[in-house]
Amino acid sequence: MSNARAIAATTATLRNLLLGQVPQIDVDLADLDVTTQPPDLARKGVTKAQLNLFLFETQVAAAWRNHDLPAQVRAGETGTPPLALNLHYLLTAYGRGESDNDATSHRALGSAMGLLHDHALLGSAEIAAALAGNDLDRQIERIRITPRAMSIEELSKLWTIFQTPYRISVAYEVGVVLIDSRRPVRAPLPVLTRGADDRGPVAAAGLLPMLEAVRPPRAQPALRLGEEALVTGANLTTRDTVAVVASALNAVAIELPLTGGAAGVGVRIDDDAAAMARWHPGWHLLSLRQTRAGVPPLSSNALPLAIAPRIVVDPLTATAGDVALTVTCTPRLRDGQRAVLILGDRQVAPDTVTTPADTTQPSTLGFTVPQVGAAGSYVVRLRVDGVDSIPVVASGTPPLPAFDPAQTLVVS
Repeated sequence: MSNARAIAATTATLRNLLLGQVPQIDVDLADLDVTTQPPDLARKGVTKAQLNLFLFETQVAAAWRNHDLPAQVRAGETGTPPLALNLHYLLTAYGRGESDNDATSHRALGSAMGLLHDHALLGSAEIAAALAGNDLDRQIERIRITPRAMSIEELSKLWTIFQTPYRISVAYEVGVVLIDSRRPVRAPLPVLTRGADDRGPVAAAGLLPMLEAVRPPRAQPALRLGEEALVTGANLTTRDTVAVVASALNAVAIELPLTGGAAGVGVRIDDDAAAMARWHPGWHLLSLRQTRAGVPPLSSNALPLAIAPRIVVDPLTATAGDVALTVTCTPRLRDGQRAVLILGDRQVAPDTVTTPADTTQPSTLGFTVPQVGAAGSYVVRLRVDGVDSIPVVASGTPPLPAFDPAQTLVVS
């Protein structure tokens, strides 16, 4: 593995290799200079034979992206994979001066390409000597130099970026370079026993419950306190099974008994003295949990369960203009819940939200609905975290749905 100096160490090693070996291949290039500048700056102040090694692109090596390093991350441990990079260099040759009548640049490029062809692997010693403080020489993977084919279009775009005349060039891919992650490896303690009394895995016959739908009564969109929902699915039973209702706003999940039925199992949301503080309006998750002797608890999949608020609106009559309304909400709101009033088709944010310290008391919200100009009846709903109160009641024989007069504001 290597530290953050790995890229600089690779560039320095390649430069030292070219600077030290190319003049030995062609003695006429004894004055050769090797630089690592962008193409638009490479030739500034240089008049002798020159090779410019420019790092123009880095790419993540996909094969190493999710690969744990041998001898560092053992079985059962988790660590962050190293940053694995392939470096792409543009090697450009220049002759002596602005004109190159003797093709010095061609000889320099030919010597460099021949050298990199014969020296396709960077050695540990030359990497270590190239840059102080780098440890690239100790990484597991060897660093290979591979020619990269670039079309005329790619070369043209690259040189156009720097707005400088094109010079004879060749591209290389150098990699892979592995840069250590600074996150520590998580190494858990070894397992001493497998389950209680080291009994090992436990197998239980039968299939887990699979939930398909949660249906509130009377085709309602949500459930209210004191109502029962029908849970349908496969492998449902009331034996050794309870419903578990969880919410991000409740520290502990609530367990509820099940009632049996031919079409599914029933789950009733209690409406006792503690329900006001135990529940909250909004979204929950419902699942079934089976508990059998000698077997760890088994849970089904979870489905969303919407609990609608029950509201009391005061007053129910008003004159046209700005209308002030007070709405009490059961069960109580929790900190951070978002509530809005819907009057007809208009939404209004609350002016005040009061949740008393007495957990048996509902939350009270104050609203001001501006410019209610038209006389008529307006259905009032309270929406809490996307779940609306239910303003519909069933009346008559047979029962037919109608808007609840206790949730209808009459404006005159």
